[in-house]
Amino acid sequence: MTSNKTQYFNELRQEHVAQGPANLTPAVIAKASGATMTDVDGKTFIDFAGGIGVNNVGHAHPKVVKAIKDQADQFIHTCFHVGMYESYIELARQLNTLVPGDFPKKTMFANSGAEAVENAVKVARYATKRPAVIAFENGFHGRTLMTMTLTSKIKPYKYGFGPFAPEVYRIPFAYCYRCPLGCTYPSCDIACADLLESSFITHVDPESCAAIIAEPIQGEGGFITPPPEYFPKLATIAKKYGILLIMDEVQSGAGRTGKFLASEHWGIEPDIVTQAKSLAGGMPLSAVTGRKELMDAPHAGGLGGTYSGNPLSCKAALAVLEILLKDNLLERSRELGEILQKRFTDLADRHEIIGEVRGKGPMLALELVKDRQTKEPASEKAKELVRICYENGLVILSCGNFGNVIRTLMPFVITDEQLDKGLSILEDGFKALEK
Repeated sequence: MTSNKTQYFNELRQEHVAQGPANLTPAVIAKASGATMTDVDGKTFIDFAGGIGVNNVGHAHPKVVKAIKDQADQFIHTCFHVGMYESYIELARQLNTLVPGDFPKKTMFANSGAEAVENAVKVARYATKRPAVIAFENGFHGRTLMTMTLTSKIKPYKYGFGPFAPEVYRIPFAYCYRCPLGCTYPSCDIACADLLESSFITHVDPESCAAIIAEPIQGEGGFITPPPEYFPKLATIAKKYGILLIMDEVQSGAGRTGKFLASEHWGIEPDIVTQAKSLAGGMPLSAVTGRKELMDAPHAGGLGGTYSGNPLSCKAALAVLEILLKDNLLERSRELGEILQKRFTDLADRHEIIGEVRGKGPMLALELVKDRQTKEPASEKAKELVRICYENGLVILSCGNFGNVIRTLMPFVITDEQLDKGLSILEDGFKALEK
């Protein structure tokens, strides 16, 4: 039961806020710190959602808060196009070093993941003088016109919002648990990667294709994690036809998989990388980093925006990089991944409803099924599990095309005690599902 304040604000929300921005829980948060959130009625939740992948370094990390306050005392906004500032330039320099690729790179900033993807596509089209872009089934890239077009799932993201942007083509992804070709890894020889070349016969002329855009681990699509050979093979095919490879690291970046970027797991050097979400510790900021010659292709004034690379956000991001790289939080991410992998594997051994455990580092997911042989999605059970956990003080999210995948996005600063308590709530939730 919701108490007076929570109920009051939920009723006020229904009266005054558009229904389009959905609420995944009824919680109305008054304070958040580290890996916990406290609502207006004083109930505290362990946070396994992390603001949908935004709070890798935790809620209100002291270094991030200080960076924002210090910058606010100096100035809040000039517009980078009007008056440059050191933090924008320094952050670009550091990201150029951190993004994979033994070649000169340049970076520009925007406000959101969708904006980063929009600009990556703009850069790719301008540099190659080609119009087409290839995306993947199960992929999510945003809610603007171009990014909504690139996104695969119809409801809730695309339904009723057409017509969509032209020259976007889609092929299946390496979803081994539900292989689009009915194959079994590793005897498949990564046949799904060959679908890219097949698409040049029936979908799009490769000479018209500017780029392929992919998430290294698909986020909203269900934390779908390809086998290690997939992206190297895909990159080889793309290079053969002069097609750029854009890696969308909006959700998988900033250490979420145990490495700074998930692309590092696959040993590839993308032509362009997009980042956002946890990059600035909760402040709105996104980045597009790519080969120097590509990023310099658009004419001066062709890219940018009034708020893009806001100084508060840039300072926050510099603090995040320091926390991840110098304060050993990236190491903590890897440690969390090992703990979660063991706990989830043990959980799957005890509960038939868990069809697969997958992911990298602490970016892990449990796909729930009614039957392990038929793999029929257990969508309602996933929804029920999320509700049970919430009622017991754990915020956790589902995802996937069928809404049957439980994902973990907890802040890396979570204590061992908080982690154990959260996992215990989740484990009790699975027991409750079986009653």
